Amino acid sequence: MSDTPFGFGLPPEEPENGDDGKRKGGGQGGGQGPANPFGFGGLPGGGDNPFAAMFGSMNPGDLGAAFQQLGQMLSYEGGPVNWDMAKDIARQTVARGTADGSKDASVTDGERAAVEEAVRLADLWLDGVTSLPSGSGTAVAWSRAEWVEATLPVWKDLVDPVAERVGAAMGGVLPEEMQAMAGPLLGMMRSMGGAMFGTQIGQALGVLANEVVGSTDIGLPLGPAGKAALLPVNIETFGSGLEVPQEEVRLYLALREAAHQRLFAHVPWLRSHLFGAVEGYARGIKVDTSKLEDVVGQLDPTHPEQLQEALQQGMFQPEDTPEQKAALARLETALALVEGWVDAVVHAAAAPHLPSADRLRETLRRRRASGGPAEQTFATLIGLELRPRRLRDASRLWASLTDARGLEGRDGLWEHPDMLPTAADLDDPDGFVHREHLDFSELDKMLGEAAKGHGAQTPKPEDGKGESGNAEGEPGSGDEKGESGK
Repeated sequence: MSDTPFGFGLPPEEPENGDDGKRKGGGQGGGQGPANPFGFGGLPGGGDNPFAAMFGSMNPGDLGAAFQQLGQMLSYEGGPVNWDMAKDIARQTVARGTADGSKDASVTDGERAAVEEAVRLADLWLDGVTSLPSGSGTAVAWSRAEWVEATLPVWKDLVDPVAERVGAAMGGVLPEEMQAMAGPLLGMMRSMGGAMFGTQIGQALGVLANEVVGSTDIGLPLGPAGKAALLPVNIETFGSGLEVPQEEVRLYLALREAAHQRLFAHVPWLRSHLFGAVEGYARGIKVDTSKLEDVVGQLDPTHPEQLQEALQQGMFQPEDTPEQKAALARLETALALVEGWVDAVVHAAAAPHLPSADRLRETLRRRRASGGPAEQTFATLIGLELRPRRLRDASRLWASLTDARGLEGRDGLWEHPDMLPTAADLDDPDGFVHREHLDFSELDKMLGEAAKGHGAQTPKPEDGKGESGNAEGEPGSGDEKGESGK
């Protein structure tokens, strides 16, 4: 996480400006606690006036940028998250690059052509291992900054429900007698809350943009529908040290991206099922208002980063209710089934063609199981780890289904959510594989025909036909047959 609360550090393009001034009076890294409110630099001579610090440690250009960001925070009147700030901070984080010196760069024509060819070949190989047709209408190569821009709308859907609950809680911790006269203060707290969430989400998105290799890395469809996307700069970083040819790495990752696209394109209920599970989980999150009350009660106006630190430490706990446990289990199982299917299908497609398929598969499995720093950040902010805990179990189950039922029998389970394996089925894959399953397409057909014929029969009990409405000699119900056979 950034050491500058609310993201008000100096612009990354000028990291050395004002450096001498920032180190006076116990600024960042001074070891004396949060002596730099809003990240504006240290307080000269240990003074308590942050405005004096601004003028004493910054040149006019830096001061103007700081005031601009402060104004952006306090004037925000939008939703629970200041997404404009989140986008700006994510792009700043991307611009700084990674700790190992990897920098973002515009995609070249050669990289774009390589990605398009890799996705085209991946779809060709996948045709032989799944009955689901291609879901990639186009293939694109993104820079890290382009990934941030393209996925931001989906992150809004994921984060806003939780942030809304926190914003409401922040306004409810004041004593009732104060709330009537605290209108401006409540508005400022909402603005500060939106800015704090925007800062944290922006930092996390920036870090995640440095890690992801495509648009479906976390098991959710983050990009536009039908658009397979890969990040060449991150693919190069991912492949370094593996001693695997870059072409093989790109092809394997293209297989994963194309497999995800097939699933989300041709299982129409899956997207809403996953996001509905996330939303259901968010509804069951409660805010630790006692901790929030303590923080607000002890809040030093010169140290507003204390509230941000409380957010970072986690003020959200899932409700310990059957509904919340069910929502979490449903989400974790759904993520595991998606990633397990992709893992099994991609391995079947890659093994005959890529000598390093096994090594790449294990690398991706470990990567998804451990998660990165950005995923840990989202776990703190929204109380949820977006990674499949039982990927290997799900992958084994899908592979067993392939052997027992063939490609169409395996992929046919995606026709309806009630046909999919449950968490209990992951514990007993053999039992699930050999269990008879209802064909929901036939059931829907039967229900449709029954609905059409309903109303054509209007028999009444007094007609002498009995409660079943069948005249003598007509085929009776199963119960009638049972009675006659007694």
